Amino acid sequence: MLSQVHSFILQGIEPVLCEIEVDLANTGLPKTTIVGLPDAAVRESLERVRTAMTNCGYAVPMTRLLVNLAPADVRKEGPIYDLPIAIGLLLASKNIQTEKHKNLLFAGELALDGRIRSVNGVINLAILCKQLELDGIIVPTANAYEATAVEGINVYPADNLTSVVGFLNNLAPIQSLDSKNYVDHLWETQPQVNFSDIKGQEAAKRAMTIAAAGNHNILMIGPAGTGKTLLAKALPGILPPLSPEEALEVTRIYSTVGEVPDGQALITQRPVRSPHHTASAPALIGGGSIPRPGAVSLAHNGVLFLDELPEFSRSVIETLRQPLEDGKVTIARSQATYQFPSKFMLVAAMNPSPRGDVPTTEIGHREMERYMSRISGPLIDRIDIHVDVPRLPYLKLASQHYPEPSESIRQKILHARLVQAERNGSTLKPNASLSNRELDELATLNNECQLLMKDAMTELGLSARAYDKVRRVARTIADLDNANDIAIHHLSEAIAYRLMDRETVY
Repeated sequence: MLSQVHSFILQGIEPVLCEIEVDLANTGLPKTTIVGLPDAAVRESLERVRTAMTNCGYAVPMTRLLVNLAPADVRKEGPIYDLPIAIGLLLASKNIQTEKHKNLLFAGELALDGRIRSVNGVINLAILCKQLELDGIIVPTANAYEATAVEGINVYPADNLTSVVGFLNNLAPIQSLDSKNYVDHLWETQPQVNFSDIKGQEAAKRAMTIAAAGNHNILMIGPAGTGKTLLAKALPGILPPLSPEEALEVTRIYSTVGEVPDGQALITQRPVRSPHHTASAPALIGGGSIPRPGAVSLAHNGVLFLDELPEFSRSVIETLRQPLEDGKVTIARSQATYQFPSKFMLVAAMNPSPRGDVPTTEIGHREMERYMSRISGPLIDRIDIHVDVPRLPYLKLASQHYPEPSESIRQKILHARLVQAERNGSTLKPNASLSNRELDELATLNNECQLLMKDAMTELGLSARAYDKVRRVARTIADLDNANDIAIHHLSEAIAYRLMDRETVY
């Protein structure tokens, strides 16, 4: 007897339909075979399925059993096929008598007692179900809430194999979960640090405000203990909330690695990732024998904070070039090529020297130059804003004056993002994403600004990429001022943020 059940394969974060074919043959010696490029977890699934079926009271046929996972040329990974294989075997052995399974997709890991354990990628399965215009999905209860963010399908949460069989035989209903609108929940929680808690560093706060308003990459340079990490921790509190499209993209990525919190449908806050400087290239960019998203993809539509930037391995941080430029990571393997989105805001911090201070001797200056040269020119070129974070005098630290709070700064940023959305044509296109052609139309420079830009490029030796970065930052500064055109003072401030393009930093 032959049966067919459908599940999915994840290629990157893209779901592909997987057809599970189960064939029971009455001729020949009993033998169990599973084909279709299964990994070890998939090959072991047959033992889990047999034991779970036996413990749930279903007889396991002692015949030749062949399980085929199609398409046969795509690698199958993980325990997600336990439930669909069990359903296929129960169909072939006539324990399930209906055709109800044909409009459903299945995924789930089986415990030996028949319980259904959580798996990764359920929201992607729901998206595939909607694309195929099927009725719904049967998934573990622990993951079911993820799928409710996808409208137009039925999500059936399953606790054990017996309940699924009863549902398919129309003997015991499973109540489907209703799709929910999570737009009202797409707002960040209270930040770890409020900008009003950070005394002084007004220039750095201004740079962080501009970076948040236009989604620009920023590099903070200053001695140890001046508040660089504190500023980075305060940044999420002034970022705009995720849009529904952005939240769905982020959730799809987190679902593939099983990091969506239990009982939560969407990631509702902008992700912030802060890998340690000992991180490897696969940890930062993604990869491995079974490609997984790295920190740059887990920071998609959020913030990637790299503290002590020169302490990262040179070969590791150089891998940031492609995602910073393209907004995606491509991982090539012999059998397939995987793509993970990685549109993040880079926030980096570094000391000017290994000792963490600004040297005063000639030897110290040479040491500082060697230390700062660990960051290559092409990578520096891709960072829009470079800002100095100097030591604060005692009077600033002892002052009882509390600066502008995050709530007030966030309102300015929200207004600037609204202006950009109306002008750029999309809420998903902040100024940092404008192309060269779009800059020519939306960030035009008057004659006075062109003369200043010419002098800056000559004196600082700015590259063509840096030229566009300056124009993007100037456009954002103008938006914060609610100005239609870029003025000379907007451009001057943008040029001042090219600190690392100068011959000497201090």
